[in-house]
Amino acid sequence: MKHFSNARLPGALLLALISPAVIAQEPIDEIIVKADFRGRTVSELPASLSIIDATVIEEAAVQHFEELVNIVPNLSWSGDGHRARYFQIRGVGELEQYQGAPNPSVGFLIDDIDFSGIGTIATLFDIESIEVLRGSQGSRYGAKALGGLIYMRSTAPTTERSGRLQVTLGDDDALTIGAAFGGALNDEETTLFRLSAQKHESNGFRDNPWLGREDTNGRDETSVRFGLAFEPSDSIDGRLSLVYGRIDNGYDAFALDNSYTMLSDNPGKDAQESVAGSLRFDWDSVGAGALTSITSFATSDIEFSFDADWGNEESWAPVLYDYVSLSDRKRDTISQEFRYTVDQWLFGIYALNLSEDLATLNQGEYYDPGYDFADALDYPFDSEYESTNLAAFAQYDLELGDATRISAGMRAERRTTDYSDTDGFDASPSDTFWGGELSVSHDFNGDVTGFAALSRGYKAGGFNLGIVPDNWRFFEAEAMWAIETGIKSSLFGDTLRVNASLFHFWREDQQVRASFQLIPNDPASFGFATINIDGGRTYGAEADLRWLPTGELELYASAGLLRGGFPDTAEELPWLGGRDQAHAPRYTLAAGAVYRSANGFFARLDATARDAFYFDVSHDQRSQAYELVHARAGFEGEQWAVQIWGRNLMDEAYAVRGFYFGNEPPDFPATLYTRLGDPRQFGVTIERRFQ
Repeated sequence: MKHFSNARLPGALLLALISPAVIAQEPIDEIIVKADFRGRTVSELPASLSIIDATVIEEAAVQHFEELVNIVPNLSWSGDGHRARYFQIRGVGELEQYQGAPNPSVGFLIDDIDFSGIGTIATLFDIESIEVLRGSQGSRYGAKALGGLIYMRSTAPTTERSGRLQVTLGDDDALTIGAAFGGALNDEETTLFRLSAQKHESNGFRDNPWLGREDTNGRDETSVRFGLAFEPSDSIDGRLSLVYGRIDNGYDAFALDNSYTMLSDNPGKDAQESVAGSLRFDWDSVGAGALTSITSFATSDIEFSFDADWGNEESWAPVLYDYVSLSDRKRDTISQEFRYTVDQWLFGIYALNLSEDLATLNQGEYYDPGYDFADALDYPFDSEYESTNLAAFAQYDLELGDATRISAGMRAERRTTDYSDTDGFDASPSDTFWGGELSVSHDFNGDVTGFAALSRGYKAGGFNLGIVPDNWRFFEAEAMWAIETGIKSSLFGDTLRVNASLFHFWREDQQVRASFQLIPNDPASFGFATINIDGGRTYGAEADLRWLPTGELELYASAGLLRGGFPDTAEELPWLGGRDQAHAPRYTLAAGAVYRSANGFFARLDATARDAFYFDVSHDQRSQAYELVHARAGFEGEQWAVQIWGRNLMDEAYAVRGFYFGNEPPDFPATLYTRLGDPRQFGVTIERRFQ
């Protein structure tokens, strides 16, 4: 009954939103979708998406993108690391990556730089907007966006000189200092810049009494971003973006009793250091059309390690049981994209080269004096991987009268790979894909637009490592067909916006990644295998509402419903028959209210709710449904802003990841181990602004 009654809170807020009230003449600003080829508005784009602007980012979160996931319908994340890096949109996405080739299903871009699968550096200071495109983006972004795309954009430089200095103090010994400034570099105001930097530290909400420490899961996060906007001529706009992120977080998040008290004697790390940049040019007059060029690069060093037994010598006495796993990953990417637009046509080519070196070491020892049994592990593993993606795409947009628009897009992509490892395995699979979309939208009047779309997305095939059946060594590419229809409305003088959609998609040769424990008394000996299952179907609905009933009050609500996933019969993995996807709750709800007075006082309340979900495809263990409430209040003037905030006000204990296996000697009973999300936290943020 607890979860049922608490889950009514977002619903009650939603009812409040749609109750009769006097509508004020204070329109909501229209937003341009930066991830779209043509830069259309939300109402013009025939697709489901959520845009989180700078105001919401500042008011609804503290430090990282994972704090905003719950306000987006049908968006989830797998807590298989300290910070969110593995995302699921409508149940499509990865849960982890320990070995093998990177093959993400959800694209993640920061300032046109590809961080798909390694979005750990998604800190939020001085971020202008976050766009979440739900559903396959096969014609726009290709193989890495089967489930959708997350696009983060740093605050753009402006002509006015301005700056900000921000300090945050909070529970968990949290301390954050950030600064940003920018403006014009010349009198003609043709060269603009913005520089931001932030440093965040906290203990990570875990105690480790065995080591006498409170920071074994600590956070140490640094980000630096530089943007340069320039106009070499009247017809050319350029933008340079440079990104540096250093995330040096501890990883000590799983407890034997599923609490916040850790017993590990070798706590791990979840660290990422990235240096990246992008250079974009937009030429307005190239022949009869316009040309866009986007060049990007990124180099990332990633360390991921953990105490595989989650205990210490006292935990297992008289058994000796001690295992650790360490991985060092180095990923380099470089890409080039050209787009040419002329009349209704858009043509483009894209190239991406990705190389990744991985060094893994699993070590441990086991001795049970009761059975006089001993075992030891010292297994180093190195691999090298390189892939090249080449794509060509086109889009055609046609207006039929003043109210109807048709859009068609197509993308063809070729990926070649080369892989080798120290186990003597070599592979060079290649794939050719195609994807596309066909959509129609119609303005029923000046306030309501309807759309319908058919799309096909795709994802590359690959190979499995280690000990797997011969018929599982390689897996095929996946395709996903989807149909979607919806409405977008702007009512009462643009003070009320309601968007809603229905979708149904089916997957051909769906890739399913299952894990298994190779050695019963070795928690580091997990094997992973991806196989193909055909016939999976998913359907659902999404809706969001934003309302300004007065000039001082804003209300919002969103909801996502999701059903289906695996086919009724799955021969290779029979326990999945008819089951939902992992990390795909059947409902996601969010609602909130924001009050901003003319004298500078403001307050915000956010409530979210999530249904129970399966933790993995390898077992049928599920989470509990949960609800979270966050609040913020303060005063904002021209030069100063002071805010007090609280997250997870009800101190809800909720799981963001779960494993089901034997990890406790000497009998090693199968047990569900869960990682908890952050508990209640209070803090204060003070900001000084300069003009």
